[in-house]
Amino acid sequence: MAFSHRFDPTTLREYDIRGIVGRTLSARDAFAIGRCFGSLVARDGGTTVAVGRDGRLSGPELEAALVEGLMACGVAVLRMGVGPTPMLYYLDRARGCDGAIQVTGSHNPPDYNGFKMTLRHKPFFGAQIQEIGRMAAAGDVVPEAKGRVEDVEIAGDYVTRILKDWDGGARALKVVWDNGNGAAGEVLKRLVAGLPGEHMILFGEIDGRFPNHHPDPTVPKNLAALIARVRDTGADVGIAFDGDADRIGIVDDEGEVLYGDQILLILARDVLKTHPGATIISDVKASQVLFDAIGEAGGAPLMWKTGHSLIKAKMAETKAPLSGEMSGHVFFADKWYGFDDALYAGVRLLGVLARMPEKLSDVRKALPKVVNTPELRFDCDDVRKFQVVKEVAARLKAAGADVNDIDGVRVRTPDGWWLLRASNTQAVLVARAEAMTGEAGLERLKQALADQLKASGLAAPDFSGTHAGH
Repeated sequence: MAFSHRFDPTTLREYDIRGIVGRTLSARDAFAIGRCFGSLVARDGGTTVAVGRDGRLSGPELEAALVEGLMACGVAVLRMGVGPTPMLYYLDRARGCDGAIQVTGSHNPPDYNGFKMTLRHKPFFGAQIQEIGRMAAAGDVVPEAKGRVEDVEIAGDYVTRILKDWDGGARALKVVWDNGNGAAGEVLKRLVAGLPGEHMILFGEIDGRFPNHHPDPTVPKNLAALIARVRDTGADVGIAFDGDADRIGIVDDEGEVLYGDQILLILARDVLKTHPGATIISDVKASQVLFDAIGEAGGAPLMWKTGHSLIKAKMAETKAPLSGEMSGHVFFADKWYGFDDALYAGVRLLGVLARMPEKLSDVRKALPKVVNTPELRFDCDDVRKFQVVKEVAARLKAAGADVNDIDGVRVRTPDGWWLLRASNTQAVLVARAEAMTGEAGLERLKQALADQLKASGLAAPDFSGTHAGH
């Protein structure tokens, strides 16, 4: 039977394929993804693809159609079942698969779902995702064949491998974990059973409706239950995951949120003890405090583009032992495999804390104080948004400003820095400012950013809600 399929163009994103189930995403799309991705694998001489899914209610239907599409290419499918995305990445490595696909909506609302992919253990993104769309529309797939499917149990091996890298000291920790009803639930139970100290799990049941809070640990309001439990129990730390457990959120012993760059700095200082001079990567949205402190710790800080796939690719290129994003993706490659894994990152962080004499809150308080705006997003034509960034960058360079244009326009000033960038996944411009010299400095940075936007024909963003940050 001839194959041809057209995706809703909004689902073919930079880092994954994602949509609203029943509106922009369906089982037909899942079959087409399997048929096209399986063809890429087969044409490259591959034979095996690992498949997993998170706990969303639409997962079983989408996974079944995806597997059907893969098998129609003659591919052998190793089906992991429900579990975190990093566990699928581990299965991909452990069994030497040629590709892997996780059916997951990540940190998005319950009616979303999608597909994260790797090919030959490398991130599958950007032009590769657009190629899936082209292949489907053209019917450009391998002749129909008959593959096979095998259900595999990998959770035990995965947990054992994580625990192998436990390197904590004698200090017994009290830890609260917020699974947020995400896909890590069953694996998390096994993991904490193998760790020293006292552990409490919130919302451990996997429930794709996410009845307790939205599955995004980078938004403080989603950490309210975790903060309350940490304070009530006198815990040393609280750890939260997103829906598929590739992003981490941290709350210290005083119930204060640590942001992605603060988490990375704590981990970087530890990794640099055994990898002096190593490259440590973070994205352009991270605080200047992070990059400066990595240098002070003997590392080589590298600012790179936002996006977990882009960070992973740069990490492999530079042989960096550690990378991280403001969004909570943390990548270890000193002992681990270089993919983003919140469970693994949590265990490594606990190891650091168990060897530290001070409390996590003391570490946070010792960081330089800055004031920053929230990340601001405002609508812009999908083509025009990139033009605006280029215009602003060219004008500032001509004026002799200290500009970093790796992923947008990041301008450093005596007061601090500000950033304007075009989102790769939405038709929006993103703005943020951070002052090292307090509220007065922040006001100057905000005005400078507003002036540049006005010069490009855009209204200045609303900076209300400015807060004391990290």
